[in-house]
Amino acid sequence: MNVTFTRHGFARGAKLALSIVPGMLPFGVVVGVLADAKGLSFLEITLMSALVFAGSSQLVALELWADPAPILAASFAALVVNLRLAPMGAALAPWLDRLRGWKLWGTLTTLVDNSFAFAVADQRAGGRDAGLLLGVGATLWVFWVASVALGHSFAGLLALPPGHPVFFASLATMIALLVPIWRGKRDLLPWVTAGCVALIVHQAGLGQPWPVLAGALVGAATGAWRDRRR
Repeated sequence: MNVTFTRHGFARGAKLALSIVPGMLPFGVVVGVLADAKGLSFLEITLMSALVFAGSSQLVALELWADPAPILAASFAALVVNLRLAPMGAALAPWLDRLRGWKLWGTLTTLVDNSFAFAVADQRAGGRDAGLLLGVGATLWVFWVASVALGHSFAGLLALPPGHPVFFASLATMIALLVPIWRGKRDLLPWVTAGCVALIVHQAGLGQPWPVLAGALVGAATGAWRDRRR
C-alpha cells in the first residue's frame, strides 16, 4: 500500500476535527470543573490534559482522586481504560507501519477514539494520506487542553446540575462518529456483543473502567473470530 504523509492530508484532518469540536468542548469543560472540585490546580490539570490526552481515563482518575492521591490506583485505572488503543493501533497498521520519526510518534501520541474513527473511515474509502490522522489528533489535542483549562478557570460559574443536557454532548459526538465506521450487518455481532458485555459488567456493580474494558476486549475478540471464520 502506497502511503503518503502530506500537509494537505494534515489540513484535511484538522478540518474534520473542527467539525466535532463543539461536541468535545463540554466534555473538556466538565473535566476541568471536576478537577477544580477535587483540588487540582490550574497547572496540574492543564499538564495532565496535555500529557495524558485521554478524556475517559482522566475522568476515571479524577473519580478516584483523594487526599493523599491514590497514584497507583489512578494510574492502573487509566492504563486499563487506554488498553483499547492497542487494537486501534493494530487496525491502523497499514498507515502506521510506514511512518517514521516524529510523524509516527506524534500520531501515536495524539491517537484517540475520534481520530481513529475518522482514519478508519478514510482508509475504507481508499485514502492513503496518513497526515489526516495526525491532523485530527493534533487539532483535538489543542482544543481539549483549552477546554479543560477553560472549565477549571470558570468552575465557580459552571456548576451544572447532574443530568444537564450538556453532559450528553460528548456521548452524542461519539455516537455520530460510529456512523462512517458501520459496514452493515457484518458488524452487528461484535458491536452488539461489546455493548451487552459492557452492560452486564456495569449491572454487576463493577465501576469504571471495567465495563469499557470488558466490552472492548470481548467485542474485538468476537470480530476477530468472525473474520477468521470467513
